[in-house]
Order: sequence, then C-alpha cells, then structure tokens
Amino acid sequence: MATTEADQRKKKTTSYQHGPYSSKLTPDDYKELLLQLQLARYFDVRLIKEKKRGRLTGTLYSSHNQEAIIVGSLYGLRPYDWISPIHRDMPAFFMKDMKAGWRNPDRVGMSVQQVCCQVWGRVDSPGRARDNWSHIGSREKHIIHSTSMLAGTIPAAAGVVYADRMEGGDAVVLTYNGEGSTAQGVFHEAVNFAAVHKLPVVTIVENNQWAYGTPTYLEYSQEDFARRADGFGIPGLVADGQNVLDVYDKVMEAVAWARAGKGPSIVECKTFRAYGHGDHDDDRAAKYRPTQEVEAGRARDPIAVMKRMMVEQGIISKAEAEKYASEGKGAAEVTNDDFPPEVVQYLNEGIEFAMKSPLPEPEEGGMWVFREGN
Repeated sequence: MATTEADQRKKKTTSYQHGPYSSKLTPDDYKELLLQLQLARYFDVRLIKEKKRGRLTGTLYSSHNQEAIIVGSLYGLRPYDWISPIHRDMPAFFMKDMKAGWRNPDRVGMSVQQVCCQVWGRVDSPGRARDNWSHIGSREKHIIHSTSMLAGTIPAAAGVVYADRMEGGDAVVLTYNGEGSTAQGVFHEAVNFAAVHKLPVVTIVENNQWAYGTPTYLEYSQEDFARRADGFGIPGLVADGQNVLDVYDKVMEAVAWARAGKGPSIVECKTFRAYGHGDHDDDRAAKYRPTQEVEAGRARDPIAVMKRMMVEQGIISKAEAEKYASEGKGAAEVTNDDFPPEVVQYLNEGIEFAMKSPLPEPEEGGMWVFREGN
C-alpha cells in the first residue's frame, strides 16, 4: 500500500528520532523533563484559577501549550549561562538550573517564592512590586531583566556575553522572542552585531503563529522564521516546539556552536498559543482565530507528546502515563488531581509564601526613580 503524505506527517509526529544530544539522556532525565513540563503547565493554569477566584489581579500571559520550549531550552544549560526570558516564559525564571534541585538555595535561578511574590506584587519579589509580571531579572542568577519591547533584550544579551568573553568566560546566553519581533530593526541590528563579533547568543524564536492579532503570513514572506539567519551568515534551526526533546536537541546544537566560539544562531520553535495574547485578549482572540485553528494548534499537547515517547521506549507504562492527565485540558477543566503531588506542593509553597508576604510601603514608590541628594 502506498504511503500518503498524511501518513508520513503522522509518523513524524508520533515518534522522535533522537539527535546527538537527546540520545544521551537517561530515563531519569526523561522523567524529570516530563515533571518540569507538568510544573510549567500547573503554574499557568493555577494562576488562571487564582485570578478567577478573585485572589489575583493584573494581566496574565499564558505559556499554555508552549511549555516544551521553556523546559527543553533550559535543560542543557550550565548554571552560569544567561537567559533573557519574555512575558510568555514566566516559569523560566524559577526553572533555570532546576536540575541542581528544585529547592536548592544555591542553584542559579530564582525561587518559586520570589516569582510568586512578583506575580502577587509583594515586597519579597525581585522587583519589590514594581510590576506583577515578568519585568524582573537578577545579575546573581544570570537572568537578564525582561522588557515589553521584545527583541530589545538581544543587544543587552550580546553585551553581557561580550563582557564575559573579554574576562575569559565561556557563558552562553539564550534570548527568547516572539516571531513578530523578528521584523523589528533592533532584532536585525543586534543579531548582526552578535554575528560580526561571533558572540555566543542563541536567539530562540517562539513561533506561536500569532503576533498579538497578526497571523504569520502577514509577518514574513518565508515559511520558516529561522531563515532570518541566512542574511547574517549564521545557522538557522527549526525545532518542533511541541516536542521537548527536539527543542533540547536544536538548542543544544546552537549552544555547542556558540560555546566553541563560532558565534550566534537562531532557533525557531514552532508552537501554538493556546489563549489570547494575554487574558485581556482572550475574548477577542476567540473572534480573530477560528475554532478549528485553535483545536488543531492545541492537538499536539507537549505533555502528551512526551508521554507517548516515554511509553514507546518503555520508560513508563501506559497506566503511568494515564495517571495524571492534564494534557488536552484547558484551565477550566483541569484539577489538582491531574498533576503529580510534588508539582502541586511545590507551587503551593510559592503561592502561600506570596500570600503572606506584605505589600511594600507607599514611601517606596519613588525608589529607583529619583536620585536623592548630590
């Protein structure tokens, strides 16, 4: 029987042929990756629920259905590598260097307590409640401060690793950007600068098919945003953003290239934004995005993809894969029982800490804004 194009497409999305990096991962690595995917999902849906309950205010920017990009890109980094997350990568702030131990106070990443305080606008947040979302960073934890101007952090990232190289270091920086931001002048200027100076900057393009309300076909004339790299003479890789192992392989390839002194790369991760640009855009997004498109975009849930590969390889049984079933469910349908207890407990610790943390004193309003004295 002849193999149809649809059959070939299906085969590509049900199994994954290991690359040179993921082939070295152990069964324990697989289990950790799955657990981190579940944690990133739980963070997202739990915050949505907290806002529905009236216990949280401010805008939420969902990473639902894009968790494989966060988890896969971070997993192979060294502790003192740098990251530059954006608003849709909020779990990245506390998931950096997580392999060193989720509760390890010495790991080079923020604690879940700090990030929850940021979300709730409490005094123990890194930004001391200047913002309730991602405008935070930490020199100590090697996290570049996030900004609303996507791609605007690439010049800063290039400067950070330029300085590191001048001091004899070998750190690499990952910058995260939406595909829409690749049309900005600052994107091209910064990537060009990194290419000219062979700086270890890995630019991750989260192609979730929509730049706010603009579809990709009105953003760029090519099918792959990774082709932006061609004009700079640097590698442009395309990863399946729903497959954490493929993201891991492609990012590790770019990291190895950068660490060897060969310069920057662009890694495009093809994914789909489950909700609106932010929760303020959910109702509007339901109008500008056809229901069929949303259902198709969410059909390959990254948690389900990972579970299927683990069952195929005998790492977990089908019964184990079905035990916690958060995949394929929206925030309204999912419950705590759909997640491993350690995931629920970990985030509970962060939320409970934030709820007990005080609000900053009003007198702090001018802090870091005005310079007092001479």
